[in-house]
Formats: sequence, C-alpha cells, structure tokens
Amino acid sequence: MYKSVKRILDFICALFAIIVLSPIMFVAAVLIKADDGGPALFRQKRPGKDGKVFEVYKFRTMSIKTEDENGRPLSDMERMTKIGTLLRKTSIDELPQFVNVLKGEMSFIGPRPLLCEYLELYSPHQARRHEVRPGISGWAQVNGRNAITWEKKFDYDVFYVDNISLFLDIKILFKTVKNVFDGADINCSEQNTMEKFTGSNTVEKGR
Repeated sequence: MYKSVKRILDFICALFAIIVLSPIMFVAAVLIKADDGGPALFRQKRPGKDGKVFEVYKFRTMSIKTEDENGRPLSDMERMTKIGTLLRKTSIDELPQFVNVLKGEMSFIGPRPLLCEYLELYSPHQARRHEVRPGISGWAQVNGRNAITWEKKFDYDVFYVDNISLFLDIKILFKTVKNVFDGADINCSEQNTMEKFTGSNTVEKGR
C-alpha cells in the first residue's frame, strides 16, 4: 500500500521543498559561480529504478581545474573548494536533486544512485538495489555512508528494498537530519570522497 502512495508524497514534498529552500539554493549557486566562474550545477548520468539511466543534479563542490601547474592530476580532496566543503558538510549540495524527485527519477528515500559503470559489477544480490527508485538519502547513508565497505552498503540497500515502509522512511529521514547536524561520515579518506567500486570477491558475486 505504501509503495503506491510514496510517489505522490515524494512529488508533494519535493515541490514544497523547492519553494521553501529556493533562497538557499539561489545563494549556493551564486557562491559557486563566483568562486571560479564554472557552472553551479554538477550533472552526471546515473542508473535509477530498473537500471534506467537519468541525469542526476547536484551543486558542484569541486574546482573545474583537474590538474596542477605541472600537469599532475588533482585528487578529489585537492579539487574540493571551500564553498564545496561547506555544501557537502551541510548536504546543501544535494538540494538540486529535489528536481529529480519532482520528475519521478528519484525518491527522497532509497538507495543512492551510483555510477553507470558499476552496473556490470554487481552480483544478483547487489543489483536488487535497482528494484526501487534511488533516493537522496537511504538506509546505507544513515548507517555509515562513506565510512563503510561497498558490500555493507549494498546489504543495507537490499535491506531497504525488502523492508520499505513509511516507518522506515521516517526513521531514515530523522537519522539523515541528525547526521547532517553531526557532520557524520562525509568523506572516507584524505584523498578521495569515496573509492570506486571495483567488484566484490568471488563469494559475494555468487550470492
């Protein structure tokens, strides 16, 4: 029953959030643009429900510069701007995804949309994360986010798929707000925001 009304709730809440938070989004866009002249939004193709690819929106948090003066590639953390660090710490960088929710590509709560290149690396168990719409926040995000292994993160995603409910969504929402105020699990290392998924071990793939 809840699955049938979840989309309606998402649409109403996304529309309300865009209206209420539009001043914050406007200021964030202006600050990003003023910082280095680059685009305010970061857009990237991500797989959604049933693996259907869509374009996810976020506020850009990294410099448009990818190399130093010697041609050395810069790490994610080296490219992170001061305003970008603030946006990530407060999760304001995620606010443009309300548009994705409004369009029906995402939900407020669900497994995070990851890179398209990961699709061929998932085990059948892990691929079940695509049985529902991806979310701005999810069960994995409030239980470690970037501080846990990929395998644990996917287990949390599948748990959500199997146990989706209004109660669980509300629980995730409150834990998300708490984590934002605590600044919990934003980055996993000093060099990268999150290491890429390269596939699980043989046991996990046969799961």
